Amino acid sequence: MNTATESTAPTATPATTDASANIALLILRLGVGAAMLQAGLRKALDFPTTAGYMEAGGWRLPELAAFMVTASETLGGIALILGVLTQLAAFAVVAAMIDAWAVNVSGAAFWSDPFNAPFMIGLGAVALLFAGAGAYSLDARLRGRTVWPVRIAVGLLAAAFVVAIVTWIALNGTNPIHLTTPTG
Repeated sequence: MNTATESTAPTATPATTDASANIALLILRLGVGAAMLQAGLRKALDFPTTAGYMEAGGWRLPELAAFMVTASETLGGIALILGVLTQLAAFAVVAAMIDAWAVNVSGAAFWSDPFNAPFMIGLGAVALLFAGAGAYSLDARLRGRTVWPVRIAVGLLAAAFVVAIVTWIALNGTNPIHLTTPTG
């Protein structure tokens, strides 16, 4: 045996690559889903405070706004954890995180804290929107399909932005993106 010509570096086979990718998708789904479920349950368990926060932030129909974000985060989180209707759950989470990000940056110049938790959770949800649920999911077990065509993922991403912007304009009525810190 000639050790000089043999490589000791591990080689990836398609089976190990697939298994690794499926484990990575499971971890990503669990992380994003758990973060969303926790955020949604906090809002649900203290709904009057959530609605009051929305009202204090200038949101019209604060109970409706609070319900929308609570439902998106809670149901989206559960669906991501289970890996059921993953792309639709990711769509709901992306839309909610766009508005949550806007809330976080609306009090200052948007670049003062652009990479906050909603931004990062939203990116994770976007990854799931395109990558799908993976093999360790109810989507795989029940539907035999874990990923949707790219065109649908792009459409859902665009729709998430539209839903978030329309929600913000209809229920908040302000521009959250400022180049400088707002006065007054």
